[in-house]
Amino acid sequence: MIIDSRRAIAHKTTNLPIRKVAYKMSRDQRVADNWALLFAQQEAIAHGCPLEVVFTLTPTYPMANMRHYDFMLRGLRDVDQQLAELGIKFTVITNANPAKAFEEYVIKEGISLVVTDFDPLRLKQQWIESISCIPNISHFEVDAHNIVPCHWVSQKVEFAAYTIRPKITRALPEFLTEIPHPVSMGTPIAYPQNNWESILSIINVDQSVQPIKWLIPGEKAALSNLKAFLASKLCGYADKRNNPALDWQSNLSPYLHFGHISAQRIALEVVKQHAPSEDTKAFLEELIVRRELSDNFCYYNPCYDSPTGFPEWARKDLLEHSSDIREYLYPMSILENAKTHDELWNAAQNELVTRGKMHGYMRMYWAKKILEWSASVEEAQRIAIFLNDKYSIDGRDPNGYVGIAWSIGGVHDRPWFPRAIYGKVRYMSYNGCKSKFSISSYVEQVRSFSNPTLF
Repeated sequence: MIIDSRRAIAHKTTNLPIRKVAYKMSRDQRVADNWALLFAQQEAIAHGCPLEVVFTLTPTYPMANMRHYDFMLRGLRDVDQQLAELGIKFTVITNANPAKAFEEYVIKEGISLVVTDFDPLRLKQQWIESISCIPNISHFEVDAHNIVPCHWVSQKVEFAAYTIRPKITRALPEFLTEIPHPVSMGTPIAYPQNNWESILSIINVDQSVQPIKWLIPGEKAALSNLKAFLASKLCGYADKRNNPALDWQSNLSPYLHFGHISAQRIALEVVKQHAPSEDTKAFLEELIVRRELSDNFCYYNPCYDSPTGFPEWARKDLLEHSSDIREYLYPMSILENAKTHDELWNAAQNELVTRGKMHGYMRMYWAKKILEWSASVEEAQRIAIFLNDKYSIDGRDPNGYVGIAWSIGGVHDRPWFPRAIYGKVRYMSYNGCKSKFSISSYVEQVRSFSNPTLF
């Protein structure tokens, strides 16, 4: 088992002997198809030393609530069980200061090599960088999330999909390969290795946003959902994916966000299906090019969640139109409770609140209308991020930040015909949606979901 070194960044190395290896799991919460775990195991075997997996859990996390913690913790139980079967110790550290708690654990346990998985978001990068400050360790960061590693495919902010696509396409034959299985590290360990009830009891987050019931978390469930999608929805995906009145999306994004399934595994299985080429191409474009473009933007642009990160043409146009008259100005309370004049927008917001997920096409319309109904572009982006991060099961994700920046600030898009409020940022309208799909069918579909009163 030799892991491609291009997936790894050596943040820090020492000449001290390697006596214990720890993989600090974070973004990629799975055992199968995990390059970071495989890299850590490779190093442990090469040095003839123990391997353990460590997960640092803070009782609170910015914008996370019980919906997110429930999905994550149930997935981590899967990780616990599978690592136990492989004889690999799994330690969950609960602490309000995860970086400090991990440093103390590394020193106490005599860990000399740490492997982290890649995450482009600001807070996670700070946590990753803090590990290199721990004395007497080597530290490697491995991109287990992208098929073509983010730091390798490009070393700058890519302008749009058309600039990163050829770079990814050229690299795919080398990187889109079968993934080795982790090997047993000894006698199976008794499961569970962690007291999950005790861990759950310390979570101190908003309880009003309830866990979702329609999607089961974890590696096994992710694979099951992938198989169901391949069997019934891959064929026809190109034509039907953008119709919100049809349930034709893969629903894999929550699993990808929490790392319960590898994008590489999904791509490998999609290619094996020999579906119509237009369907395969459309799906892989979303899975690989668009996802990796989002990681690229967040990794190389520290202003990914601010209008400062918008392209210059969009910033200029939006500023010029900042004083344009808005027919509607809605406060957060009206938007959050889906009480606007627009039944289509209300349905999209209700889908987000009740299901924890919004159809991708509707997310664009939803964000653009927030721009139209807000006093400033800064307020619009703040509201969109707040609502998405609070209710979406895959909130706090590069795809979410970039999707909002595309909708409101023209990121990865081109200038369009100018109009009030939007400037040259692409416009979407109710009538435009009406010409593409049955609005009434979508609205009725959302109404069929459970709709508890949350406020």
